[in-house]
Amino acid sequence: MRRRNFKVRIFIALAVVAFAFIRNWSQRETNPYTGRVQAISLSPDQEIAIGLQSAPGMAQQHGGVHPNNQYQALVDDVGKKLINSSVAKETPYKYEFHLLADENTINAFALPGGQIFITYALFSKLENQDQLAGVLGHEIGHVLGKHSNERITDSKKWQTIVMGAGAIDMGSVAQQIGQGELLKNGRGDELESDELGVKFMIDAGYNPEEMIGVMEILKAAAGPNRVPEFQSTHPDPENRIEKIREAIRKYKNAP
Repeated sequence: MRRRNFKVRIFIALAVVAFAFIRNWSQRETNPYTGRVQAISLSPDQEIAIGLQSAPGMAQQHGGVHPNNQYQALVDDVGKKLINSSVAKETPYKYEFHLLADENTINAFALPGGQIFITYALFSKLENQDQLAGVLGHEIGHVLGKHSNERITDSKKWQTIVMGAGAIDMGSVAQQIGQGELLKNGRGDELESDELGVKFMIDAGYNPEEMIGVMEILKAAAGPNRVPEFQSTHPDPENRIEKIREAIRKYKNAP
């Protein structure tokens, strides 16, 4: 009886895992802005709704918006110039740029649908508008790349697999594999956004070489005890600099 029950559990586990992969495969589509094939489960309207709903809470976590209207206007101007000069203008996303009051956390990030944030801690270290354009262009790249959408879709797949594997006491193994997969996707997201950011900078008339300056700022901020690249969702700044130089050559020589 015990052996029979185990066979039933294996059958259920395999069926659930197969369903997870079949569903994920059926959700694959070509991103119209990057040309990359991705598994996507959210519509643009759903992405926008998630971003708008999450934006106030994200701002609150970083001390709210910065009170200096002049700084915010600069962020808006650079962001809008990048949007209006690139394919981003043709997307259904609603772009809004937020300068956050956080003076300690050096960071910038994007929510699905076009909500983009930069902390004052990072803003204050930037040396010119070109570097600001590099940061914002990178975050616009995350939105166009549908990276949050793709991550949510992958997360659903692995949640289903973990549920199925749990039937045969393999849930923890599946969970570890899933976490590794999501980390790998995260590093790819960053490199793709760097490349898109370079293109947006060139299209808007900004100096793409200043993106390298942003990487130097991030490297200095991380200090000598940086987390090894394979343990981080972000590639090491040195590797990003190499890829950025490749992107600059690619798009500067483009017809």
